[in-house]
Amino acid sequence: MKALFAFIRKEITEQIRSGRLWLLLAVFVFFGIMNPAVAKLTPWLLELLADSLAESGMTVTDVTVSAMDSWVQFFKNAPICLIVFAVVQSGVFTREYASGTLVLSLTKGLARYKVVVAKAAVLFALWTACYFMGFAITYGYNAYFWDNSVAQSLAASVFFWWVFGVWVIALSVLFSTLFQTNTQVLVATGGSAFACYLLGLLPKVKRVVPTLLTDGNALIYGTSDAQAYTVALIVAAVTAVACIFLSLLAFNKKQL
Repeated sequence: MKALFAFIRKEITEQIRSGRLWLLLAVFVFFGIMNPAVAKLTPWLLELLADSLAESGMTVTDVTVSAMDSWVQFFKNAPICLIVFAVVQSGVFTREYASGTLVLSLTKGLARYKVVVAKAAVLFALWTACYFMGFAITYGYNAYFWDNSVAQSLAASVFFWWVFGVWVIALSVLFSTLFQTNTQVLVATGGSAFACYLLGLLPKVKRVVPTLLTDGNALIYGTSDAQAYTVALIVAAVTAVACIFLSLLAFNKKQL
C-alpha cells in the first residue's frame, strides 16, 4: 500500500507542477461563475438589443430570470467542462509511455495494477473536486440572487451528470492502456461517447445508454423523474467498472 500511496502522491505532484490542476480549476471556476452571470445579464442584454431587434420587426418584452435559467446554463456548459477535462488529462498515461518513466517505476518493484489504480483514482478525484466546485459556485450565486428550490430533482440531475463524467474518464483510462498517443485516446473516447449518443436517438435504446444521464434539464423542469434514469445509471456504473478491470488486464500485458 505504501508504494500505491507514494505513486498517487507522485501523480498529484505532477498535476500541480505541470499546471494541469490549476488550468482545470480555472475552467470550472469560470463556468461556475458564468452560469448565473449569463442568466443575470440576459435582461440587460436584451434591453441593449431592443432597438435593433425592433427594426427587424421583433418586440422585446420584459424578461424575468430565475435560478432555473442559471441551472440550464450549468447543464449546457457541463459538456464543455468535461471535454476540457478529457483533453487536458488525455496524456496521463501516454506522456509516460513516450518518456519511459513508467519503466523506471516498474523496475523498482511497483506492481503494474497499482499504476492503473493510482492514475484512475487521481483522475476520478480531480473530476469530482472540479465538478462539484463548479456546482457549489453556481449554487451559491443562485441562492444569493434567486431561489434554488425552483429546480426540481436538482441533486439527482447533478449526480447523474457526475456519473456520466466518471464513465467517460473510465473509458479514457481503458483507451490509455490500449493506445500510445493522446490523439488515439481522445478519438476513441470521444467516438465511444458519440456512438452512445447516436444510440440514444433510438427510442427503444434511449433509456439504457449512459448519455441519458446528461439530460439534466428534463429533471429540473419536472418533465422526467429520477427513476427513468435507473437503467442508464446501472449501465454506466457497470461499464465504468468493466473499463477499469479491462484496463488492469491490458496494462499488465502492455509492452513499455
